[in-house]
Amino acid sequence: MNQTSHASQLQAAPRLEVRNLVRSFEGRRVVDDVSLFVQAGQVTCLLGPSGCGKSTTLRMVAGVEMQDAGEIYVDGKLICDTVFRVPPERREIGLMFQDFALFPHLSVCDNVSFGVKGSKAEKRARAEEMLAKVSLKQYIDAYPHELSGGEQQRVALARAVAPRPRIMLMDEPFSGLDDRLRDGIRDETLALLKEEDAAVLLVTHEPEEAMRMADEIALMRGGKIVQQGAPYNVYTRPVDRAAVAFFSDTNVLHARVQGALAETPFGQFLAPGLPDGTDVDIVFRPQHLKIDFDRAGQGPLPTPSDGVAARGVVQRARFLGHESLVEFRMDHDGSMLKATVPNVFLPEAGRVMWLTIRRNRCFVFPA
Repeated sequence: MNQTSHASQLQAAPRLEVRNLVRSFEGRRVVDDVSLFVQAGQVTCLLGPSGCGKSTTLRMVAGVEMQDAGEIYVDGKLICDTVFRVPPERREIGLMFQDFALFPHLSVCDNVSFGVKGSKAEKRARAEEMLAKVSLKQYIDAYPHELSGGEQQRVALARAVAPRPRIMLMDEPFSGLDDRLRDGIRDETLALLKEEDAAVLLVTHEPEEAMRMADEIALMRGGKIVQQGAPYNVYTRPVDRAAVAFFSDTNVLHARVQGALAETPFGQFLAPGLPDGTDVDIVFRPQHLKIDFDRAGQGPLPTPSDGVAARGVVQRARFLGHESLVEFRMDHDGSMLKATVPNVFLPEAGRVMWLTIRRNRCFVFPA
């Protein structure tokens, strides 16, 4: 291979690549054959419930946890396998965790420039540059106790980015912030990291945060990545019922396949590829259960888009701030289904209503 082609290959390599990582504790695989890559300027989110292996994966990339198998590459170069290991301090990887604690005895300038190499003047110049980006340059000679909580978080952000890490690892970094601060600091963080062209691997258990921040989501469960892709694709093309439920409340209809169709009180649903007699779950989100206000009292009339209407009785209705949640007990089997309605809609308990389902928003999985 000539030098030109070798250089282009390195240039095309992901900023971070993880291959087949495995980590076990007391005989249990906490991380089980995890592979992913993150390009420069990209945010990839490891999303999943507590205990699924997200943080352990992050610690192995950082170098503070050793894998049992697998390899880690930065810009196409091996930094760690089970034999060779670049020390954590030489990996050019930044870390941001839940606790952003600043050094109380150091000034804001010294906090921000803590990991920066160079002369005292160069460190101060980099601190000024970073503090200007988070609108705190005027506090460069202040001390942490003189700042508000939100200001301290922004100083910690500047400190994490100041050494120009090629990769930023973030483990639930915004969970300790109140709602008033979280969105603003989260957006500032993303803008700053993208400006620095860092590859970001973010761990969270909050789907909303992942959808808001990530260019790509890797959904983890039981130590494995069960689905990976752009947020829209992961949300609209879930691999199984649990993947749907992780992002939102769900409704479920139970049916049996006959002739590649599943028969329900809402009409037939396509079940291609499933043999006759297979029990299936038809899963859909509350926003896709529609109340048919034009059909009151007319009975189950079919429509091309939404199938057949089924009758439900209102059990409870609650206003949630930007939408209303209405719970129905269905006539056909006594099951409970939920519908979300924009704005305020609070029908009385006992009211009979006809319901349809957005058929193109339903997912059919083997039960």
